Amino acid sequence: MTPTHTITVPSESEGARLDQFLVTVLPQSRSQIQRLIKDGHVMVAGRPAKANQPVKAGQAVAVDVPAPVDAVPEPEALPLPILYQDRDIIVVDKPAGMVVHPAAGHTSGTLVNALLHHVHDLSGIGGEKRPGIVHRLDRGTSGLMVVAKHDAAHEELARQFHDREVEKEYIALVWGEVMAGRRIDLPIGRDPGDRKKMSARARRSREAVTRITKAEHFGRTLTLAHLAIHTGRTHQIRVHLSAIGHPVVGDPVYGGVHRRVPGDLRAVTHLNRPFLHAARLAFTHPVDGRRLEFESPLPDDLQRVLDELTEQIHGDRL
Repeated sequence: MTPTHTITVPSESEGARLDQFLVTVLPQSRSQIQRLIKDGHVMVAGRPAKANQPVKAGQAVAVDVPAPVDAVPEPEALPLPILYQDRDIIVVDKPAGMVVHPAAGHTSGTLVNALLHHVHDLSGIGGEKRPGIVHRLDRGTSGLMVVAKHDAAHEELARQFHDREVEKEYIALVWGEVMAGRRIDLPIGRDPGDRKKMSARARRSREAVTRITKAEHFGRTLTLAHLAIHTGRTHQIRVHLSAIGHPVVGDPVYGGVHRRVPGDLRAVTHLNRPFLHAARLAFTHPVDGRRLEFESPLPDDLQRVLDELTEQIHGDRL
């Protein structure tokens, strides 16, 4: 991280909370300072900082202030597969590599930019940067998302997600042999050593439950797993599978990229993202009460890898 500001703590600030000290030397508000700390943009003595930690005289505090994001995202004519649309909601099949909403480092090319081009009556309840967004998928994850087109729909869908009435199922290729029926019940929180990662060993964590519903094994080396999540924590599936020793293949953050793989597994080296796809989404229509269910097949990049693995590993049985 290249800091925008490097500040040496003066003797008169000895013992002050970090966020309170930074408010006195930077033009940001305390809430802005706390957000910078939470997002990992503040380092003290070369280590990620906490808002409430006391500072010591002579310490070096490095603060990286990201470039501001435009207040209102611009519509962009980006390809966006739309599976369903009415006056209340829109269901899309998000491509891998697309960030859901604008943020520092991703001011364009997001799902929101695409939605603003394709849809002219998005809910404003998510704020100017996140209109209509009720839930998210990681940048590298493809698959199904529902977006609200007005505030009443947004509030009802948010309630369904909160009350765990929405069914979300994913397909993942994971390392090792994992069995169907396994339930992973591990709380998830922000990794204290890396603010961009999540962890199942964080002190401050929230309940998270993932269930493996189906499993197809490629020897004892790989498993094609179908997973249902009962909560929607950030990076949940990736963190849970890594925590039990079966990381998602192709996931560079949580241990899913192996430098050396046997020849019959060479197909996995073609992946440029985690093998994770949101394949099924079911919820109740927020206005008319119909139960809606959508499915999305594996995208071409993941299907090619799976086909090649099947041919290499199971070819002698075909």
